Amino acid sequence: MPAIDRPPTADSDDPLVGRLAALSDLPGVREASDAAREACTALRFHEALRRRIPEAAAESRVRGAQASAALDGSSVPVGVVRELVSGARPWPDPLDPGLRVVRGAVAATSESERVVAMLRTAPLQALARLHVVAAAGVVDDDQLGRPRVAGEGCDELVDLGPAPGAEAVAARLRGLAQLVTVALSQADRVAAPVISALVHAEVAGIRPFVRGNALVARALERCLVQASGLDATGVSVPEAGHLHAGGPAYLGSLTAYTQGGAAGVALWLRSGVDALTAGAAEGVRICDAVRAGRLT
Repeated sequence: MPAIDRPPTADSDDPLVGRLAALSDLPGVREASDAAREACTALRFHEALRRRIPEAAAESRVRGAQASAALDGSSVPVGVVRELVSGARPWPDPLDPGLRVVRGAVAATSESERVVAMLRTAPLQALARLHVVAAAGVVDDDQLGRPRVAGEGCDELVDLGPAPGAEAVAARLRGLAQLVTVALSQADRVAAPVISALVHAEVAGIRPFVRGNALVARALERCLVQASGLDATGVSVPEAGHLHAGGPAYLGSLTAYTQGGAAGVALWLRSGVDALTAGAAEGVRICDAVRAGRLT
């Protein structure tokens, strides 16, 4: 795993804080953000979470992995993913390409629970750790957790436009680390739903790794939703929210973010934040199922 400097601590006078806070003023973004926060608050007070947060959070990770894999083109029933995660169903050997995506999604979504605390002090180490597990067996070992270097490209998410050259990746990642720092230290000024969606899109746009970038982007968003306190329980399913909108809409709004100027940024932020609202609704369904003893 690469050694990456820790980002400086953000302060309230940092111009970046003001610029990020202003994103909420883009058309429809503040309303979407308020709705996401209200949905996550309602989820937090669900009766099932009085005593059964671990059970509900575990199911959230199952559903999140299933949805993330589906967004990467590998659609497997959630019951199958649940059995693979629990060990009730063994992973085939060798894995076909579709199940390799599922395994990466399961690993990244599971790891997100363990790196939440790391986001505050070493966000890029958290990003690297997510990639180590998401891309294991997919890229060479020396590429795991390491940003692309000269001579390495990325052919993922081609609809978003060409991936930045390796020489630009390091600078973009330093900016990403600052975004995460702001999200976690200036929560009273910068809306957590907006920053979570923004960081998701930035990872997708930067494509810092040779492979596995979309899985990592969604897993990092899950981490931010929990670490920021937007959903401290880890029961919401943001990945399912993106899938609910549909793969073409998800990819289209990400493309708008990278290519569409201010209007494209607003489109993605509304779409991404709406996915957090839908993800909280999926969390409520999980809680209902946990309380009833019928996870399906």
